[in-house]
Amino acid sequence: MNAPRRRDGDSTGGLLDGSTTFEELRERAIALRKEGMSRRQIRDRLKVSNNDILNRLLEGEPPPEWTKRPNAKDDLRARAREMRLQGMTYDRIQLELGCSKSSISLWVRDLPKPDRPTRTREEASAIAKRGWEATLRQREIERQRTKLAAEQEIGRLTDRELFLVGVGLYWSEGAKSKHYRPAERVIFTNSDPDMIKIYLAWLRLLGITPDHLRFHLMIHESADATSAERFWASLAGADAASFDKTSLKRHDPKTTRKNVGESYRGCLAVRVLNGADLYRRIEGWWYGIVVGAQSTD
Repeated sequence: MNAPRRRDGDSTGGLLDGSTTFEELRERAIALRKEGMSRRQIRDRLKVSNNDILNRLLEGEPPPEWTKRPNAKDDLRARAREMRLQGMTYDRIQLELGCSKSSISLWVRDLPKPDRPTRTREEASAIAKRGWEATLRQREIERQRTKLAAEQEIGRLTDRELFLVGVGLYWSEGAKSKHYRPAERVIFTNSDPDMIKIYLAWLRLLGITPDHLRFHLMIHESADATSAERFWASLAGADAASFDKTSLKRHDPKTTRKNVGESYRGCLAVRVLNGADLYRRIEGWWYGIVVGAQSTD
């Protein structure tokens, strides 16, 4: 059998077969680019795994508009330059736009410096404080925007997705049998209401009925235990008979606690009655996920 031919000028490291020249492959790559394909789509279509070769194939051909990621700071940069040309200081620009001074400095460093007004130390400190507050507000807006966009990426979970999430959730936060203390019990404890909601939804998916659940509240004695009991009972959709006696933690005056106020409702433990068989399945599911994840390497 004849070995694949190597055409003159082909420095692709043998990625081209004997019937395809680099120029022919480049024509195909550019044609796909003009159809609107991204680099990844072209790479997969042509089966080119080397980025250097892909760069050569697409050299001089601009990407389609839809692949260009807009720079969120382009508008802020233009506004900052306009304000600097109007004679505004970094402090004033920061106050107006909520940008950091380091970003403003990079954007306007080629522009002439305005005359600085004479200020007292107190005036300068007050301006700096207002500028920092504006920066924090802008950061919070960006933080919330990012979180909302990420939330919308998830959408409605399938039963399988909820199943896998629940297994990982339990193995992270649930009670586990130890070699030094064997105990095949299904108990999940957490103070985050959303974690409890997901866990209960997972148990429903597994067919665990409410009569197989028991709840146990653990809370500091200085908190409003009665209010916390009502809160967790409402969240779990359970009656008082499903709750064991609340455990009150003694207050240590030497400890400065951060979990105080109306939002503190202690920790809720959710126990599945006669859960030994379920525990064994959870352990098996978890190691199935571990093996499955390793097989993708």
